[in-house]
Amino acid sequence: MRILKSSFAVVERRAEHAARFFYSHLFWHHPELRGLFPASAEEMQRQRDRLFAALTHVIAHLDSESLLPYLRDLGRDHRKFMVGPEQYAAVGTSLLAALAEAAGEAWTPAVARAWTEAYRVIAGVMTTAAEQSEDPPWWDAEVVRRLRYGRDLAVLTLRPHAPLGYRPGQYVSVSSDRVPAVWRTYSLGNAPRPDGTVDLHVSRIEGGRLSTVLTGGTDPGEVLRLGAPAGGTTLRREGRPVTFIAAGTGWAPVRALLEELAQHPPDQEVRLFVVARDAAHLYDRPFIDAYAASGRLAVTYVTPAPGQHRNEATGRLATALGRQGPWWGQDVYLSGPPQFIEQTARLLEGLGAHPMRVFHDTVPVPAAGGGHGPDGRPLGFGEWFLSRPSPHWHNPAARAPRRP
Repeated sequence: MRILKSSFAVVERRAEHAARFFYSHLFWHHPELRGLFPASAEEMQRQRDRLFAALTHVIAHLDSESLLPYLRDLGRDHRKFMVGPEQYAAVGTSLLAALAEAAGEAWTPAVARAWTEAYRVIAGVMTTAAEQSEDPPWWDAEVVRRLRYGRDLAVLTLRPHAPLGYRPGQYVSVSSDRVPAVWRTYSLGNAPRPDGTVDLHVSRIEGGRLSTVLTGGTDPGEVLRLGAPAGGTTLRREGRPVTFIAAGTGWAPVRALLEELAQHPPDQEVRLFVVARDAAHLYDRPFIDAYAASGRLAVTYVTPAPGQHRNEATGRLATALGRQGPWWGQDVYLSGPPQFIEQTARLLEGLGAHPMRVFHDTVPVPAAGGGHGPDGRPLGFGEWFLSRPSPHWHNPAARAPRRP
């Protein structure tokens, strides 16, 4: 484990070169795999960015008990790419070649053996999980309704053609024939209804081809593909007060969790903080207000002051959280963009929240800025164990160290 981390620290200094070498090596030796990846140069740049973002994530969690469940979920999910042991072997060969190229003299026989064994274990866990899964590789899902909220946000009601084994708080990867070979993850805002429908919450990302299609160009009757549900933002009923903090379409998994709570109300206090760039982006306020009217939910809306920059909302959230307490006995669920989650988790620690009771899905963020967080991230085969947020409960104490 130590040899993997120390050698990766050397490789990381040449991350962009290593990522380019990896894909060049893979496509040169296995041109048949090129069709599994996005065609555009922009999308491939994002893919390269995510490659080392996820490698960093995995290396940082080598000693975490959550890594194996994470890899199993990834193995099951990657069946949607129709890949098997041969493709995993090809990826492994190119990965080792890229690591050796970037490490230079630091790539000793001992380092090579350590990385070869590590990849063997990783690929073995993923392929075994895929073989043992009884779920379909993906779910075809018909769009039955699309509601737009402004120009940047939409909620699509989908009817999967087979039962979707989704738990409230999880997310799914999504693909459309309009944007071939591109998958991105989005959150669902409810457990499947009696008719099987679920709501997909999508925020348009600037320059994001799939998010643009989903928010503005996908009509009822079209069919999307959904990957296997995953994610760790599911309820733990352990008798403690609960606080939800959501920003943007991070509201979707929190909405699903609140629906679950409404069916079996807890005895303890439930609080909700909803952060939005402006009042117009509080798109599900009727649902929230109806729940709050029942007397079982305390709600705080956080938006910038009129005329102020949307980033001011984060500062106003800090003020609002500072007025609440105590935090030590709370279970806190965070959902939103990665930077928002990181900042809020640190703030809560400073306010006295127990680090093991602050829950959210971890999201590796590319150093080069290619990722979009849990809602609207670039996805594709070749990211293998790095193609989605970690599905385990995360606490800030286990966060990967910052780069100097």
